Amino acid sequence: MHGWKSSLVGLLAVAGSALSHGHHHDDAEVVPEEYREELLKKWDQEWTFSGISSFAHLKPVKCLIEPDEHYDIAVIGAPFDTAVSYRPGARFGPRAIRAASARWLAGTSYNTRAGINPYQSWATVKDCGDIPITPFDNGLAERQMYEAFLELGRRPAVTSADSKYGVKGISAGKPKLVTLGGDHSVALPALRALYQIYQKPITVLHFDAHLDTWNPVRYSSYWTSEQAHFNHGSFFHKASREGLISNTTSAHAGLRTRLTGVDDGDYTNPGPEQDFIRIHADDIDELGPAGIIRTILARTGLDPDQPVYLSVDIDVLDPSTAPGTGTPEPGGWTTREFIRILRGLEKLNIVGADIVEVSPSYDNKGETTALAAAQVAFEIITSMVKAGTGQEMGGWYGRRDAQDAQDAQEAQDVHQGQDHKDEL
Repeated sequence: MHGWKSSLVGLLAVAGSALSHGHHHDDAEVVPEEYREELLKKWDQEWTFSGISSFAHLKPVKCLIEPDEHYDIAVIGAPFDTAVSYRPGARFGPRAIRAASARWLAGTSYNTRAGINPYQSWATVKDCGDIPITPFDNGLAERQMYEAFLELGRRPAVTSADSKYGVKGISAGKPKLVTLGGDHSVALPALRALYQIYQKPITVLHFDAHLDTWNPVRYSSYWTSEQAHFNHGSFFHKASREGLISNTTSAHAGLRTRLTGVDDGDYTNPGPEQDFIRIHADDIDELGPAGIIRTILARTGLDPDQPVYLSVDIDVLDPSTAPGTGTPEPGGWTTREFIRILRGLEKLNIVGADIVEVSPSYDNKGETTALAAAQVAFEIITSMVKAGTGQEMGGWYGRRDAQDAQDAQEAQDVHQGQDHKDEL
């Protein structure tokens, strides 16, 4: 080896001389393969606290400028927060979520809850970097996000439609995008892109303390404009009016918001934005996580030809768990409860997702908000991969029969409880 290194020094000196005279030389051609193999054995490893801050240490790629990059699942950052109504700062959310995911490596990411390692299964998962969104013009930012989501979502997936792997039905052969926000308004351009890709209204499963279906005049009925309608509380209103959202299968979950005025008119006033069912944060006290899951699935169904978009505002969690968000509301779910609910939805045909409203400037020293958001992204990616394995992987912690029996018992308990309420 010492002889090889001496020879390499001489070769590099010759190469340097050639370069100084304006000639190009590919140094890689003169490096023996065995030397490369030795370098890989010695240095091709990473600690959780080292390396570039990509999501779960995935190899970062700027997919938007690399048209030949393909993937089954792409993580994409949307650092945008100039459509908020209260506290800004979510433009730093993608960076914080990626940093919080640093503890995970591909080889140490077996998800015991799901019985699968999403990074060492059939799917190609890539961190596609951030959309370079302007902070100066919300109209332009809206268009940038739409075009970026459309560009990334229209590429063929690595796993083809005729493979035994990958989700079948309407999304076969199509990639899935997991967006790290950013404020919640990023969901509107994402839904517009999905509508173009799938050519049908999308089922939206919305986890949030707030409705986000507010008519824009709620903020001001006098000082208004078309662009002012694009904000992080009215994007589902706009999406519904544009026909982007399925009216019969969509749901809000985790709600505990205040309403406008002196009655519940925000719930009862007619309008296309009222076609979500509403599951309140307090409902978990009676139903438990399993009951929340059943309520959601009864609404959405498990149709492989109906695309589902999963939109997660981190404020669905209680501020004691996730204080680093723009519009915190006490009384939310715990991280454990929410993860349990997400795991119960793994058979949905999730074609895209977002995790939004992480504002690290309001987080605590332990970065619990960013950690929770990173875990939510991990759970969603896990479900996307698990749904495409082509086999039954087992339920909670890989259990099959025992979990099925427990779910059946819980369903019976809930049914009996409802009968008791009816009797009263």
